[in-house]
Amino acid sequence: MKNLLNRLISLWHRLSGSLWFVPACFIFAAAGLAVGMVEISTFVDQEVLSHYPRLFGASADSSRSMLSTIAASMITVAGVTFSILVVAVSQATSQYTPRILRNFMRDRRSQFSLGVLVGVFVYCLVVIRTIRGEEDLLFVPSLAVLGAFLLALIAVGFLMYFIHHIASTLDAGHILDGVYDDALRAIDRLFPDAVGDDPDPAVEELMSEQVERLLWQPLQSEKTGYIQSVDESGLLDIAKEHDLILRVDHGVGRFVIEGTPLLSMSRLRTMHEAPTDEPTAETINDLFVIDNYRTVYQDASFGIRQMVDLALKALSPGINDVTTAVTCIDYLTAVMVRLTSRDIPSPYRQADGRLRVIARGPSFDLLLSESLDEIRRVAQSNVRILAGLLTLLERVAQVTTSASRRKCLLAQLELIHATARQGSALRQDKRDLLELCGQARKRITQDADH
Repeated sequence: MKNLLNRLISLWHRLSGSLWFVPACFIFAAAGLAVGMVEISTFVDQEVLSHYPRLFGASADSSRSMLSTIAASMITVAGVTFSILVVAVSQATSQYTPRILRNFMRDRRSQFSLGVLVGVFVYCLVVIRTIRGEEDLLFVPSLAVLGAFLLALIAVGFLMYFIHHIASTLDAGHILDGVYDDALRAIDRLFPDAVGDDPDPAVEELMSEQVERLLWQPLQSEKTGYIQSVDESGLLDIAKEHDLILRVDHGVGRFVIEGTPLLSMSRLRTMHEAPTDEPTAETINDLFVIDNYRTVYQDASFGIRQMVDLALKALSPGINDVTTAVTCIDYLTAVMVRLTSRDIPSPYRQADGRLRVIARGPSFDLLLSESLDEIRRVAQSNVRILAGLLTLLERVAQVTTSASRRKCLLAQLELIHATARQGSALRQDKRDLLELCGQARKRITQDADH
């Protein structure tokens, strides 16, 4: 059941991330509204015409002319709107990173603007089809014609808003804010619990030694692409049902190839290889949602990846926008501060007191490394960027009480210190960086003592 839910969620993300789904919904809604307004007009037109003849008393020819004008205008403006959106997406992906393409495509305000424009076009087509000008069959749905006029005014308002919105979306801060929100939602969804005590290293080591003694049988992937989600509870149920241990070889966000190992199976009690019957293999494969792109839904590291890509693009020689890179580091700091307050569960999943599934999820160390490593290597002697990374470590250290996570922060601090020593910065800049490293080390260790 949960696997079906994951697939429905994946389908929903695919549909909502397209440029056609929301406008298509508006088209059907507009057609239904037009039919409803025409039917209502058949019952109330005579009454409203008698009370408001100047507002509703349009002839068949004038109604057709107005509806034709509105329809032609709306479809023309919709084409221009789509062209503006394509140009904005092209500029943003070339200036920032191609990873933000899907963020533009699933932007609700752009989708709603396109939907309103094409919806008004369809509304006019449906209404104009019902107008009859013959003497014996005269029918003008006055209420529906007035509705077309009001919808046209609403569409003009949406067009003005869309132009403002698409201009603001090209700002780096706006793009980063959207990526940041997606990353926070993923962290809250994947790691809902507040951080607790560090896992017992002895227990983790015992589990690791136990796993190394097992004989593993690989299970091949039936698809090629990125893993978007994994139904871990389904894996746990299968492991219990068949008395297996399942080790996930590729976590969410990783690229797998058809015919290569997706996970490995073994038995704990007999120390023999697990059987790989075809029904079990198909069932397990169905628990993995694999597609041709990554999503943030179960992949918190993808949000971090987008921010890092934005920073790397800003630091490239062709752009050299240090301020945008610093903004990326600020948002990365906020993400890591949220992450360090959350409990990342152990990869070892047990049921009935026995090991059943070895998951492959993100760890604090890996997410911290993904946030800092590439930026640090590219920045090298850039004092402002390296100082921003040191600030990130200090702020994260202020909100964590975990000894293991603080150890990761100190390890990253030493890497920044080594980069500062080996960089090609001026002597004064190098001295300033080394001094900042010393201050950061002092603050991180002081926080540990408190």
